[in-house]
Formats: sequence, structure tokens, C-alpha cells
Amino acid sequence: MVVPIDSASPLATLGGAAMVRSSGGAFLVARTGPDGFSALTTICTHETCTITGFDSTNYVCPCHGSKFTTTGRVVNGPANAPLRSFATVFANNVLSISL
Repeated sequence: MVVPIDSASPLATLGGAAMVRSSGGAFLVARTGPDGFSALTTICTHETCTITGFDSTNYVCPCHGSKFTTTGRVVNGPANAPLRSFATVFANNVLSISL
């Protein structure tokens, strides 16, 4: 999956996060460094709800309140397993996510 990152994107700034959708599925993507990104599944490890919330630092599952860092680590449950992550490569303002 390929995601162009322009100046209007929430992913243009460090700490920005967005849900990215494509024919390959949906991903939680966060900018973790100048050229660093994390791409995670949107599926909560607790009861497979779709994670749609972001509280400025953590992803929040709307079903039972589980919170995850932008790298997928559990901050608080009921989920007890991290989110699945995908490899990313960033070059020339284009983020590639390996499915």
C-alpha cells in the first residue's frame, strides 16, 4: 500500500496520526520520527472491534476503552496483546506499508 504524505496530511508532523484506508484494508498510521512511521491493524486484540479513536497520544478502542500507543503497545485494557504492526518505508514524501 502506498500513501502520499503532503503538507495538509495529519501525518506531515511528528506525533500526527490517521486512519488510512485502501483496497488493501485500513491501518492506524502514526509519524514517530522525521522519517519514521508506524502502521498498525485497526482491529483491537480484545474483541476485534475496529479502533477509530485517537486521544492525541494513544489509539482508543470505542467498544471497551482499551488504549494502545502509536507503536501498538497496550497502555490499558481490557486488551492484553499488542496491535499487529506492518513494516513501513518512507521516501520522497511517500509512505509504503508492507501488507
